[in-house]
Amino acid sequence: MTAVLLLGFGLLLMAIGMPVAFAIGIAGFSYFLLPDTFLPTSIAVQRIVSSTQSFPLLAVPLFIFIGHLMNASGITPRLVHLSTLLAGWMSGGLAQASIVLSTLMGGVSGSAVADAAMQSRVLGKSMIKGGYSPGFTGAVLSVGGLITATIPPSIGLILYGYLGEVSIGRLFIAGLVPGFLLMVALMVTTYIVSKRRGYLPVRENLPTGSEVLKALRSSIWAILFPVWLLVGIRYGLFTPSEAGAFAVAYALFIGCVIHREMGIKEILNAMRASVRDIGMIMLIIMFSGIIGYVVSFERVPQTIAELTLGVFSSQITLLLTLAVLLIFLGMLLEATVVVMLLTPILVPVIKAAGVDPVHFGLLMMTLVTFGGMTPPVGISMYTVCGILRCSFYDYSRELLPFALAVFAVVLGIIFFPSVVLFLPNLLLG
Repeated sequence: MTAVLLLGFGLLLMAIGMPVAFAIGIAGFSYFLLPDTFLPTSIAVQRIVSSTQSFPLLAVPLFIFIGHLMNASGITPRLVHLSTLLAGWMSGGLAQASIVLSTLMGGVSGSAVADAAMQSRVLGKSMIKGGYSPGFTGAVLSVGGLITATIPPSIGLILYGYLGEVSIGRLFIAGLVPGFLLMVALMVTTYIVSKRRGYLPVRENLPTGSEVLKALRSSIWAILFPVWLLVGIRYGLFTPSEAGAFAVAYALFIGCVIHREMGIKEILNAMRASVRDIGMIMLIIMFSGIIGYVVSFERVPQTIAELTLGVFSSQITLLLTLAVLLIFLGMLLEATVVVMLLTPILVPVIKAAGVDPVHFGLLMMTLVTFGGMTPPVGISMYTVCGILRCSFYDYSRELLPFALAVFAVVLGIIFFPSVVLFLPNLLLG
């Protein structure tokens, strides 16, 4: 009970505007100051330090750095051209291209917010000038970033695997099919809305084979990036953490040698941006180590597992209930924060219920990331609306059909676990 109250205290501190890392740290440290705790405060300090002493955690700063390097290496404009070529012939051509681009960028940036911000700057103004409403433009560009939550290398999946002691390699491979299903669902929704409103294609005809091959050759290094990662992990060439180091070397080689568009200035800018992002995330991870210890010490996962197993008669009912909880929390907190706070609590619960943690990990990342695209505190929503100068009301109204498409995919993931699990089971056993 005490641990739950401390989590509530942390959420209250975030609600009044305190930085997330300090809100978590203060809430966790307060536990050791309670009169009936009888634990030395030195344990809290030890947990802060020990939470950083993890080899799998090396993947987080490396993949954040790779996202910034890829954007500076000349890959983005090539992927934009390929996406427009592949999807520009459909109704709502630019919107369709943005969704395909999100799928391709998912294997590059690893961040939904970064993907939405990049696309808003690259495609947003062109879409509005082409007759798309600002609300529709913002909704498409924001929710397209949801695909990034599942396509490897997703930063959220790395954190979930590290905190829940789940195979990151299996999570990476499991994310491919849900990512593809999200792309199809969003493209179908975009087509229906565009057809109804008269949003035109940007190409008159289907692309020819030679055009596609030419665009593929230009973008081949970006397209091969997630393939190298999955092949390397599958055949044991490197661990997910070592894959991050490989990815950094890969991006430097592409930008400096192949495309020759990245010099010392671009590398330094990518390093500065990465240091800001890494500092923020690592500070949260360090302080969340205190919360993790308190939650474990108070036996919160075991207590919740006993309660839920007694209340819920089936795995489906449990997952549907947790899905509602995750959407609600995702609407209030940044996805990374939700993952770091709840993974140590929920993974033991779903394991006790017989749910595969890889299956739950993809469900969790999809839902909490989507929460960041909805009112009232969605970071992706604020990012996109700020860049496009779109009203939150118009954005929220236009988001509704895309939300229905996302929920349809989520229900498919819940009711048919094999959608997520068959590929990692096939490749990794």
